[in-house]
Amino acid sequence: MDVLLLGASGRIGRRAADELLGREHAVTGVSRSGNVDEIDDLDFVSLAGDATEADDMAKLASGHDAVVSTLGPSDDEDPAVLTEMMQAVTDGLRRASVDRLVWTGGAGGLKIGPETRLIESDEFPEEWEPIARAAIDAFEVLRDVEAIEWTYVAPAAMIEPGERTGEYRTADGELVTDEDGESYISMADFAIALADELETADATYTYLGVGH
Repeated sequence: MDVLLLGASGRIGRRAADELLGREHAVTGVSRSGNVDEIDDLDFVSLAGDATEADDMAKLASGHDAVVSTLGPSDDEDPAVLTEMMQAVTDGLRRASVDRLVWTGGAGGLKIGPETRLIESDEFPEEWEPIARAAIDAFEVLRDVEAIEWTYVAPAAMIEPGERTGEYRTADGELVTDEDGESYISMADFAIALADELETADATYTYLGVGH
């Protein structure tokens, strides 16, 4: 596929680029600066783009088969920019007639019980709440989008650089935990989950939890 990768210079974005290129997809990596270092592949192109501008997103998405987003706010941005990005990206995709979107979301909205989301648990760190709520707000925008086959893929409660094991588990709308109740995934294995979902489209219109 010809894939437009948004947020390609980030830690998850870089790993997603490597995973997609390893599967012989052509990848156009988009970042604010247009510079994605250390990816030397004939099937990779790096471009600058503003994910809050629908016109920009439409131009970049044109001619691609699908879009993968690993977007997130920078350290000095209001987390609410995630909603603005979601609106601009989905509007841009519709204008470009691209109908597949895999979006990296947040774990805060995943359920840990019948009536409880992770963000509502006593253990959820207070300092993470602003970005978690912004990610949930962005999902609310996405779930009402028409004419796009979307999947909102959320990592485990803890996602860090780590080993690429090739193993992960998924759950529809639920936080994935291990037998000890811990919720973790490496960025490399999360990139595998993103690429797998892009290729199979097994979980369209789903808030998909991913973990080890």
